[in-house]
Amino acid sequence: LGHWIEIENKKIKNYQYVVPSTWNLGPRDEKGKLGPVEEALIGTPIADPARPLEVLRTVHSFDPCIACGVHVIDPESNQVYDVKVL
Repeated sequence: LGHWIEIENKKIKNYQYVVPSTWNLGPRDEKGKLGPVEEALIGTPIADPARPLEVLRTVHSFDPCIACGVHVIDPESNQVYDVKVL
């Protein structure tokens, strides 16, 4: 977690922050190294593709505010399951 603040004349001139999700949910890097969440998800067994709770739990372990919508593809049937968590 990083916060940068610039104050000028006792007033905030600029404020920026980078939250852990920026790195944890990031894509593969230029060398193909997986981001932490992607790496954690690959190979995760899913008991019920229509209710991929294992995916949600894994993603929530990195950031509880993420994973409100998940798409799971069954590798055997290629069926796509769209799951929304409200």
